Amino acid sequence: MLIKTSKTYSPIGVFDSGYGGLTILKELVNYLPQYDYLYFGDNARAPYGSRSFETVYEYTLECVKALFNEGCELVILACNTASAKALRTIQQKDLPLIDASKRVLGVIRPTAEIAGNYTTTKEVGVFATPGTVTSKSYIMEMENFFPDVKIYQEACPMWVPLIENNELDGVGADYFVSKYVGQLMAQSDRIDTIILGCTHYPLLKPLIEKHIPEKIQLLTQGAIVANSLKDYLIRHPKMEEGISKNNQRKFITTDSAYIFDKQASLFFGQDVKSTFLSL
Repeated sequence: MLIKTSKTYSPIGVFDSGYGGLTILKELVNYLPQYDYLYFGDNARAPYGSRSFETVYEYTLECVKALFNEGCELVILACNTASAKALRTIQQKDLPLIDASKRVLGVIRPTAEIAGNYTTTKEVGVFATPGTVTSKSYIMEMENFFPDVKIYQEACPMWVPLIENNELDGVGADYFVSKYVGQLMAQSDRIDTIILGCTHYPLLKPLIEKHIPEKIQLLTQGAIVANSLKDYLIRHPKMEEGISKNNQRKFITTDSAYIFDKQASLFFGQDVKSTFLSL
């Protein structure tokens, strides 16, 4: 079932394969509360992290088109895997054919634009899904902005399942956080900044901080993306003027709305009421 939209309803679309993007939406609402937001979680096909480039691109494009149909002129891919595997193709190949006035933005580039400012040793670590690590998107983007900074990556395939099964305080979470932190730090003991390159990972931040040396800074993406969006809208006043400003948040999911609503509060920090959308 599609959400009925009016001519004046043009929210900022926020897409994720599941729940993680809600940590981005939470900060967007905190920093830019005046805008309408429409969150779309493709929970029925999550997780994206271990899927092929072709599959992630296909799924992401389908969801972006759905958000366009709901009235969104601007869509944020609040998913590192989708940003890594689908964003560039959608921007370069699909948008000119769909509607050249619409925009799709990601979360990796805004993070890469500032991450190098935090390191003094010029060595930065990245925790991410296997798909994001394989894409080498952080390495390529950081090279554009901070060519003198060396990037070390660590894939963390167990973190998303642990988070989504609400095992944050369990023995398993402590074990796998310790394991992946150890594997990343074994690559270099000069790492002084770590990017949490998956929007689920902020929920593990206290546990990660328990296992990393005190000197290391952890960068989460919510505030970074919110500040980047604020700057983008200042630089694109026509886009900003077209976004509806009723302080509304709506949520759609490709899976059970009941299950989504029950889980979403863990990531968003407040209760939500979603609508099911069949693709």
